[in-house]
Amino acid sequence: MPTWKEITTRNPDHSQNYADRWDRIAAEGNDIYGEARLVDAIAPRHARILDAGCGQGRIGGYLAERGHDVVGVDLDPLLIDIARHRYPEASWKVADLAERIDVEPGFQVGVCAGNVLTFLAPAERPLALKHLYEVMAPGSRLLVGFGAGRGYPFPAFLEHAEAAGFEVSQQFSSWDLEPMKPNAGFLVAELRK
Repeated sequence: MPTWKEITTRNPDHSQNYADRWDRIAAEGNDIYGEARLVDAIAPRHARILDAGCGQGRIGGYLAERGHDVVGVDLDPLLIDIARHRYPEASWKVADLAERIDVEPGFQVGVCAGNVLTFLAPAERPLALKHLYEVMAPGSRLLVGFGAGRGYPFPAFLEHAEAAGFEVSQQFSSWDLEPMKPNAGFLVAELRK
């Protein structure tokens, strides 16, 4: 799997195409907020929420519009610019999850959706989980979701999450909480600090 940096280096239009794709999906009447609704359901009202790998702000923007204090981070400056324009009520920062995340720690809830971790180099994935652990509050929950067959086997991810300090409290095969089954094509893990 190529990293996001490799993809955007090869195709400078990739980030805009990615944002446009989500706009098309929404314009066709499809639901693009399932992950955000799940996060909203588990978060206390007016929670401090981290959207890690936020892209153009689809999830974090939804949560900010519902009164949460959202900080979104992404390594793609173009996507962060789109997020800032569309959802000014949230805070958006350019940041690489594989490096220390320059945000005030203490997030009550976090979300890392959209295959974000699979777009990091294999050696960067454990670092990203360590950095996410560092900014989450004690007792917090981080929801991470990504598809199978993207070069990050689920057992390796779970091992990395535990090595970072998280407790893997639940695993599902979809954002609508379908039970995890052997050979599932998708993983949503709830990690607790």
